Parts: sequence; structure tokens; C-alpha cells
Amino acid sequence: MPKAEAGTPKWLANKMKSKGLQKLRWFCQMCEKQCRDENGFKCHTSSESHQRQLLLFAENPHKYLDDFSKEFKDGYVELLRRRYGTKRVNANQIYQEYISDKNHLHMNATKWLSLTSFVKWLGREGICVVDETEKGWFVTWVDRDPETIARQQQLAKKEKMDKDDNERLLEFIQKQVERAAAEKAQNNNESEFSELKRSSEEEKITLKLNPSVSKSTAPSVNATASSTSSVFKAPPKRAESVKSFSSSKSSSGEKRKSALEQLREEEERFKQKKTKEMDNWLMEGITVKVITKALGDKFYKEKGVVLKLVDKYTALVKMNETGTKLKLDQEHLETVIPAAGKYVKILNGHMRGADAQVLSVDIDDYSLTIKVTSGTYAGQTLRRVSYESVSKIDSS
Repeated sequence: MPKAEAGTPKWLANKMKSKGLQKLRWFCQMCEKQCRDENGFKCHTSSESHQRQLLLFAENPHKYLDDFSKEFKDGYVELLRRRYGTKRVNANQIYQEYISDKNHLHMNATKWLSLTSFVKWLGREGICVVDETEKGWFVTWVDRDPETIARQQQLAKKEKMDKDDNERLLEFIQKQVERAAAEKAQNNNESEFSELKRSSEEEKITLKLNPSVSKSTAPSVNATASSTSSVFKAPPKRAESVKSFSSSKSSSGEKRKSALEQLREEEERFKQKKTKEMDNWLMEGITVKVITKALGDKFYKEKGVVLKLVDKYTALVKMNETGTKLKLDQEHLETVIPAAGKYVKILNGHMRGADAQVLSVDIDDYSLTIKVTSGTYAGQTLRRVSYESVSKIDSS
């Protein structure tokens, strides 16, 4: 019987009947035809067109099975990726959403006999991470997109750089502590205790009392004055000796400071020196790094180029990765040190604004050796230049 023409009542009736999912046992995958009852399916299997499709399948069955399996796998994984991403979800839930489409490819046409075998195959191939629980099999899609892998590698590289900076700082602090401990031990070994001896130069205090004066009942005024003066002549000399002793003690040596106090004083001097050097160091055309987390993790540790100075301590910076332009204070930025052979700009001192080439970098001392290439001091070599005094010149 020929098919009903489009738009006729018979055609509309057939469409209404075929709406929705039909029974799988009455579906022919080779012909992609869904029958509504057993009689229709029997008539279809005995038709000439179906017999030709079976002959084609018999010639190369593996090709058709592989094609159907690949189509089923692609549809299932694409639905998992688009709907749930890398979240953990029940495998049967994905399958129910997949077969809800009327034109889906049925599993009985693939090389997998059940959903369990298909999920295990996904796990063996590394497409998904699968695990079995009391509620059934669960799958987690593994994102292997090249852009995602590149982004993950970039994040790992950034974390490694941050970790290297922290390790260098901890190593520097450890060296300072060890040096302070060594100095303290050396000072303890050098300190010697001597026996307390009276100086030969000190005069002995003697009091001479006149017996005749003590026996007299009415001593004269002159006698009283002379006795008084003789008694109180010694104490001023004693006071002077005490004063000279205290002054000699203070001049000979102060109280020794502990290693922790020395470390604190050295750190305070380093901060004051750094603050003095870092005053108004921003310049146009240099590369800087964001060191504040106030802008979020997106811009933390990201490098950019100073386009122009807004004021003495603020600059307009263009980020290298995102291209975003930000107005940042110099307290939220730090200099960037390139490798040997690259060029930097001097940021403070009498050579401020001059270009220089990096000859070597001393990681342990946090300094570098540069050769001035522009200005009045061109050709001069500077050693032990701190990281904060120079920054990389943007080459783009």
C-alpha cells in the first residue's frame, strides 16, 4: 500500500500515531524504520528493501557495528559533556535522557550488550572516570580539550612560580637565622670572665680624728670647721671614681643584643632602604607584575605593561594575557627581572631612566649585574643591583 501524501488526513493520522517512543522490538536499525505493531514489523522484515539491507550488512558486519557503536558513544558522551561537564552523575540517568530522543541510535545495534558493559568500556578507554555504588554506576567525564589542557598547564606553571618565590624567601630567612645563630655562638665563645680586682690608682679613704679635740668640752669654731672639712674631703673623690667607672663601662661596651634583635634591626634597615629606593619608581614602557589579591585570582601574579602614568604613584597597566587595562598603585605592583641578555630600565638613583643589559642574575643574593647601554653612563657595569631597582623593558 503506497504511503499517504503529505497534508492528507491519513498522513496526519499516521503522524499522530507515531508521535513519541515506540516499542524497541518493532524497530529496524538497518532501515531506521519504527513499526507500530507486530504485524507491521513482520511485513517490513519480509519486504525487498529490508532484505537488501541485510545483504549489505552480511558483506561487512564489523563496519556497521563499529559505525553504530561510534555514533552511540558520541551521542552519549556529548550529552554528558554538555549537560553535566565534569560532574559525577548516574550513568543510567544520562542514558534515559539520551533515549528520550525519538531518533536516537539504539544500544542493541552496537557491540555492547548492556549499559554496564558500555560504562566499563568508557572507564577502560579513559573517556570517563567510573565507579560502582549501591545506587548503580556513576560516571565523570574527563575533559581532554586542548584549550583546557593548555589552561591547566598555565595554572600549574603559575603555581610553580609562586612556590619558587616562596621557597626562595624561606631559604633567605633560614640563612639569616643560621648566620645570627653562628654569630651568637661566636660571641659566647669570645666572652671571658676575669677576677674582680681593685685598681691600684684608686686612693684609700682614711679618717683621722684628733683625740685632743674629742676631749675638749668646748671646741672652737675653727677646730670644728677644720674637722668637718677633713671628714668630707674623700667622698667627692669617690663619686668621681664611680662616675669614671660608669663612663668607662659604657664606653667599653654596651649590652650584647640577641640574634633575634639583630635580625629585626637588619630587617627594619632593609625595609627602610627598600622604601627609600622604591619611592616613585613607576615608568612608562616597563613590565610589572600584580602582587595583590584584591582584584581576584584572575589578575594575581599576572604581568602587564605600564602604558602611562596617571600620577606620581599610579599607572595605567595593560595585562598581557587578558588585554585588560587597569589603574593600579605601585604598592600593588612589583618589578619583573628577565633572563641574562635581556634589557631592563633603571628605576631609581642618578641613572634613573637609562637602559641596561642584564649580564648575570644572582638568585641567592637577590641581585643582578647590568651594563648601561644608554645615557651619560653608557658602557658602565653595575654589580649587586637589587631586583627593585630595575624592571624588564616591554619588547612588544
